[in-house]
Amino acid sequence: MHNQTMNSERYNEKVKALREHHEALLARRNEPIEWGNGIYEKYRYPILTAEHTPLEWRYDFSEQDNPYLMQRIMMNAVMNSGAIKLNGRYLLVCRVEGADRKSFFAVAESPNGIDQWRFWDEPVTMPEDVIPATNVYDMRLTQHEDGWIYGVFCAERHDDAQPGNLSAATATAAIARTRDLITWERLPDLKSRSQQRNVVLHPEYIHTQIVNGKCVNGKWYALYTRPQDGFIDTGSGGGIGWALVNDITHAEVKEEIIINARHYHTIQEVKNGEGPAPLKTQKGWLHLAHGVRGTADGLRYVLYLYMTALDDPTRVIAQPGGWFLVPEGQEYLGDVMNVAFSNGWILDDDGRVLIYYATADTRMHVAVSSLDRLIDYCLHTPEDGLTTSASVETIKQLIAKNRKTQGQ
Repeated sequence: MHNQTMNSERYNEKVKALREHHEALLARRNEPIEWGNGIYEKYRYPILTAEHTPLEWRYDFSEQDNPYLMQRIMMNAVMNSGAIKLNGRYLLVCRVEGADRKSFFAVAESPNGIDQWRFWDEPVTMPEDVIPATNVYDMRLTQHEDGWIYGVFCAERHDDAQPGNLSAATATAAIARTRDLITWERLPDLKSRSQQRNVVLHPEYIHTQIVNGKCVNGKWYALYTRPQDGFIDTGSGGGIGWALVNDITHAEVKEEIIINARHYHTIQEVKNGEGPAPLKTQKGWLHLAHGVRGTADGLRYVLYLYMTALDDPTRVIAQPGGWFLVPEGQEYLGDVMNVAFSNGWILDDDGRVLIYYATADTRMHVAVSSLDRLIDYCLHTPEDGLTTSASVETIKQLIAKNRKTQGQ
């Protein structure tokens, strides 16, 4: 009996130490990194990792059933999170990946959007479509003018047309809607001729479109798409697309145009995709997207900005050349090296923009800018001239301007 009491005391001490260690991580304050690029400020620590997930998701705290205090369910990563500010609360709908490779959604909340993130008690219970998905991930949140909050995410299933290939998969855009991020209504997956990943819902209705050369009035939902021939390879997919659907509860892509194309020897040579829903500004719709190119070390994912016209969201009016944000330092390391990915940002009432991005398919970070800064960056940064000679000429023009400004 004495030994049993001693063992229980040691067990309780281990549990206490574990909880104190976890609490210290959750309560840790973050701090901006000095000497950035002037466009945004990155922060020293990741905001969410696998270690931030609740202990109750990972440990069985029954001494009888788990005397060694082992993790019974291990978590691998927290990444690719949709973002929203709802009723004054900063919320991320995170992609959490377990050690079993299955991703699921879970909501994390912060009092300031920067640190002290805590997950809600339970993961999201997402209803299934008619055909259940093996894996779901990368939700984009859109607070639509119809009053609903929509989550559009990737639903992955095995490609049964290739029964002998266990790596063959299909991707469709799944659609769900909610009012509180707790209870979700699952709508049918988006119907499309091609596979679709990185699909994003535009936050406003579109009231006119051109049909057979004529202007037609109506009320359509608009989707940013990314058509691709295969699960990984884009094939004939030309870039970020645009499609209108008249019924979001039975969404189908019938016609699709490319509004932000891929180009040879650029950051979006292999593929590109919309990040979060665009922000509406006085100058235009501000878009955050990712671009992918091939390297000797595999695919490199970076983020970039572009802007489209307020009166025509399909017309690009500005696109700074090159990347906007890339993995740096320890951000480079993780499950999938050399990846920066974003599908969530928040525009605050004071013009602050919180950009939530994942690195190496492993962890979540935040970068902070302002709407004014991002607009200035988008409208006044030179575009990619698509050749070396054009890039050199752009640099020379800046040098000449600085010489003139500095009186040299």
